[in-house]
Amino acid sequence: MQAFSLPDLLATRSASGKLYHEFLRVPALSAGIYELAAGASDPQKPHDQDEVYYVIRGRGHLRVADEERPVQPGDTIYVAAHVPHKFHTVVEELTLLVFFAPAER
Repeated sequence: MQAFSLPDLLATRSASGKLYHEFLRVPALSAGIYELAAGASDPQKPHDQDEVYYVIRGRGHLRVADEERPVQPGDTIYVAAHVPHKFHTVVEELTLLVFFAPAER
């Protein structure tokens, strides 16, 4: 078993100075924490893997292809591989649990 503490993951991500911290990688799956400050721009590009976001905290909006929706704590969003998507209008720092399947390359 591998177990992870959210406070530890957040501290490690913050200390890295990067927006994304991967904490799990096996061939079929990878997982990480992604954080965007209020007002931040989301620099990500479409991925080669399917992706699931779980909003831990914060509020903003997400555009996936031509669909748009607000996001808030407790939301779970699936984004298919190769589909353009970006978070925007981040009004409260977003903390997201992210899963890629298979593991992000």
